[in-house]
Amino acid sequence: MKRLNSAIAALTAALLPLAAGAATPTDPQAVEKLEQHIDEVEQQLQSMKQQLEELKKQNAELAAQQQQQAAAQQQAAAQQQAAAQQQAAQQQQLAAAAGQSSQGGLAENLSLWGYGEVYYMHPVRQTSLSEFDLARAVFGIGYRFDDRTVFNSEYEVEHAVASADDKGEFEVEQFYIDRQLAPWASVKGGLFLMPFGLLNEHHEPTHFYGVQRNFVETLIIPSTWREGGFGFHGTTQSGLTWDLGVTTGLDLGGWDVNPEDPLYRTALDLENSGVAPMQATHQELQLANAQHLSQYVSLNYNGLPGLLVGGAVFTGKAAVPTFPTGLPDQSVTLWEGHARWTPGAAELSAVYARGTISNTATFNLLNAGASNPVPSEFLGYYVQGAYTVWQHAGYRLTPFVRWEHYDMGASYEGIPQGFTTVPTGLASDGARWPQPRDRVWTFGANFYLNPHVVLKADYQIFNVNSDFQRFDLGLGLAF
Repeated sequence: MKRLNSAIAALTAALLPLAAGAATPTDPQAVEKLEQHIDEVEQQLQSMKQQLEELKKQNAELAAQQQQQAAAQQQAAAQQQAAAQQQAAQQQQLAAAAGQSSQGGLAENLSLWGYGEVYYMHPVRQTSLSEFDLARAVFGIGYRFDDRTVFNSEYEVEHAVASADDKGEFEVEQFYIDRQLAPWASVKGGLFLMPFGLLNEHHEPTHFYGVQRNFVETLIIPSTWREGGFGFHGTTQSGLTWDLGVTTGLDLGGWDVNPEDPLYRTALDLENSGVAPMQATHQELQLANAQHLSQYVSLNYNGLPGLLVGGAVFTGKAAVPTFPTGLPDQSVTLWEGHARWTPGAAELSAVYARGTISNTATFNLLNAGASNPVPSEFLGYYVQGAYTVWQHAGYRLTPFVRWEHYDMGASYEGIPQGFTTVPTGLASDGARWPQPRDRVWTFGANFYLNPHVVLKADYQIFNVNSDFQRFDLGLGLAF
């Protein structure tokens, strides 16, 4: 550009004398000299033009190189971001398997958590049976051995005092190792919760509505249901979560076929007495009879915002009672489907569960007239709606309503004609025997002081066992 400016200045300097002398006779030497200058300027302009073309070409090549470098940098940044997201997802999966994140605790790889519930139960038609109970205190310990291997355990004390002379119990609720094999798959082994329904794996009091867990996910799907075994589980990018494995099965030898008096008199007794088919027969890995193993598979989909749908199946042969002898093989199967939808401040949920026990006729015929025969089928279902009406500074008020039906003896085999499945007379306390089925309305509200502490109140109406009608208050926490 400097040379171009010089050429233009030279041409201008050469033309100025000509312009100045246009009124005078032309000097041949001046004209010749001017023509030489013009030739030199033309040569310089031609040279400048070539240089400008070369410069444009170089600029175009440089711009193409810069674009390629920018694209390469963007691709590298995207790969780094994807790798970081994948690593974060893996860490979240491991933290979830451990029950808590690795932050905090007594050591970098050690995690502590827990939850607890306090109940006040007031049967409105049997006020003398009102109870106040520290239902459970649960403490969890987890340890991260490396980025892919975690240990998870939970220990529960029920009813405040655990001893041979008290109703309280101390039990191990979970105790397993979880190893990540790939970003989409892990394997676990030990004592773990079964992936059934909406509550069994997420049963902390801050996760459900009502003072106590619903009857369907207590009596039909036992709560808290755990088995010993091995399982594979994982999550796909599309939002599909899967879990399948082999575990211990049920032991029908634990069934109390002929109690002299009812095993429960209140709704609280019903949930705590372990009288439901799978409550009474699942083994909790306590010297479990492992003659037969069972299988399970669970699928859940949450690929759409606010929606969860899923189901699970458990099946396998059960250990049969040793007396009477010669009983046929018996199998237990439980399947369920569940859904939850949370559009904004609302929450709608539903669960359906159904179980069967095969070849019960022989046992029931040999125990004709017993007060508690073994059912061949049991089932339950509920629908529930909740809505957050007020929320401010961490506080949240959510009323809810639930309707549910449970039937612990939907059908029986081997009941001789003239015998009933529930005694028709009065028990020793002068009251009627309760029925193993009911339809229950629950109205109540959860008031959250923060996401980890909740106060609860509800009122329950029982259509069949009307004496169970009750008003409940509760305090729950999880950390």
